[in-house]
Amino acid sequence: MLYVKETRGDIFKIIGANVRYYRGLYNLNNPKKRISQAKLAQMCNVSTGLIGSLETGKVLGISIPVLYNISQILGVSIDKFFENRDS
Repeated sequence: MLYVKETRGDIFKIIGANVRYYRGLYNLNNPKKRISQAKLAQMCNVSTGLIGSLETGKVLGISIPVLYNISQILGVSIDKFFENRDS
């Protein structure tokens, strides 16, 4: 049996922090193609507010297809969003 110590809220904080982290890396690696929250939201067909809330850990639910789209746009594997880099 797999034991997960994080609560649902913790998991979404981890996901949000990783989306913010990888969006920042994308901007560093592609300075001519900077991607703002608004641009990422537009590319994923979601609201800018959703991306902002996700990145700050205020979202307690997001679909796998949206996370997949974000991962494809940022050029990272979706599993990277679930890594707890603080532990």
